[in-house]
Amino acid sequence: MRENSSHGGDLADILPKAGQWANEVAEKGMLAGRGLTPSELVDASHVGVEAPERVRLVLVDAVPMPTDPVLRDVAVRTGLLSSRLSGLTLGYAIFIVPTAFTRRLLTHECRHVYQYERAGSIDRFLPEYLHQITTYGYSSAPLELDASMHELP
Repeated sequence: MRENSSHGGDLADILPKAGQWANEVAEKGMLAGRGLTPSELVDASHVGVEAPERVRLVLVDAVPMPTDPVLRDVAVRTGLLSSRLSGLTLGYAIFIVPTAFTRRLLTHECRHVYQYERAGSIDRFLPEYLHQITTYGYSSAPLELDASMHELP
């Protein structure tokens, strides 16, 4: 399905760039991140992650943003990414701003890991996720609602 943004860009047109960016950032996160602690592993399993030992947590000053101007513009315009975002999951790599780190946020992001696992890859997850964000908005996207429903206090 082709989705048009408010500026005439086509979601299908940015998917290859978005996928490339997401895979590159995930790869860096997998190298830079730490494994989950024993209690975090239990929480990840509780929210459905099938391979919690593969998760890598990266504490960052700000969640990664694309440097490509078109991709960055679409990400910001759709609400997918913003400077206020405190967590981002790309495959098994979870990026969290330390001042926002809570069990609730980590389990929310771990539920996104589960969603990636179900999809099979970043390249298979991303089109559906972007479609939902552009169709329903960030806070009403079914994948976001699912992650919110699995947060642990």
